[in-house]
Amino acid sequence: MTNSLRPYGNRRTPLPPADAPAAGGAGPHTPSAGSADRSDASGSANSAGKQRDAFFDNAKYLAIVLVGVGHAWGQILDDNPAVEALYRFIYTFHMPAFIIISGYFSRSFDMSPKRVKRLIATVVVPYLVFEVAYTLHKRIVNNDPGADFSLLDATYLLWFLCALFVWRLTTPIWKTIRYPLPVAIVIGALASMTPSIGNDLDMQRVLQFLPCFVLGLMLRPEHFNLVRRRSVRIASLPVMAAALAVAWWSVPRMSTGWFYRDSAAQDAGAPWWTGPVMMLALFGCSLVLTACFLAWIPGRRMWFTSLGAGTIYGFLLHGFVVKTGTYQGWFKAPVLDTPLGEIALTVIGAVGITLMCTRPVRQALRWVVEPRMDWAFRRDAIAEAREREKRSEAAPSREKVSV
Repeated sequence: MTNSLRPYGNRRTPLPPADAPAAGGAGPHTPSAGSADRSDASGSANSAGKQRDAFFDNAKYLAIVLVGVGHAWGQILDDNPAVEALYRFIYTFHMPAFIIISGYFSRSFDMSPKRVKRLIATVVVPYLVFEVAYTLHKRIVNNDPGADFSLLDATYLLWFLCALFVWRLTTPIWKTIRYPLPVAIVIGALASMTPSIGNDLDMQRVLQFLPCFVLGLMLRPEHFNLVRRRSVRIASLPVMAAALAVAWWSVPRMSTGWFYRDSAAQDAGAPWWTGPVMMLALFGCSLVLTACFLAWIPGRRMWFTSLGAGTIYGFLLHGFVVKTGTYQGWFKAPVLDTPLGEIALTVIGAVGITLMCTRPVRQALRWVVEPRMDWAFRRDAIAEAREREKRSEAAPSREKVSV
């Protein structure tokens, strides 16, 4: 393994600062390539004067659109092989792509008080708030007053916040050991054949997607430059076509549950050894298709680039719409069994999640998705000592001026 792929190497590319938000950080070729304190999936405005990398904002926006469309398609899979083939195709890589980018922007996480505070404020607090919100939503909209609230059993898409919390806390470990990616792959493979892990904090997904996060930690700007070459873009076309063909072939032959990575092989009624085999196969396919996806991401500013700063909002909010449709039976409408209805649902899903990433939504909900919680934490003793030192040094200067 070359130095360029190791978390520490003699010719290491400078890491991004840790203050920028997770999925909204600037990219590797800007003055401040922000670290991901969220998702991946998140993003907020950088401090004044810092420029974002359009490539990563574009990638995050397009990935979150695929997430929204995929969740919409997931409601109409019955007896619909064409939609299910497309569903399996995007489910192979859309979350791995998000997780890899989240890992890339998590490289600066070092368990310092500043970063731990931000992790709590931007991952733990939103998880708790939206776990309550989704439970209340189910009780009211689904007329299910007995719906349980659980801190350990993540509701629907909130598993990603659980996973990001665990991955971020373990980042110093992956930055320390010599062969982080092989170790993460072994852990994921072992999890895929260990049903006793259970559902707490969605640990199956946490462990089976772990290699994607660790890979992101190991990546450097030059690795993203490799997949953005014209030759890779051209080569990606037959690869994606072949992947679609395989997805179509797999519909009657393989359970869709494998693509969720949320259970062990035995839970699906399969032999234990199929767990590691499928986990490794899906990991390899995820990497190839993620590279194909990134190859087509524009590096310049587009009309949707600014929406990449609000992907965490779209991610957390669109679940309410999907769940409402499920509870109210919207997805059982006969029109959705027609090609025109399927296209309309796709467009509605893409437009809906796009609107949820816009600035007005972010401004309205920033207090809960990206809360300022300085009041909840102790001040850093070292920072306070430095401030006192600065004040004491400035005092003699003011006295001289007055004299």
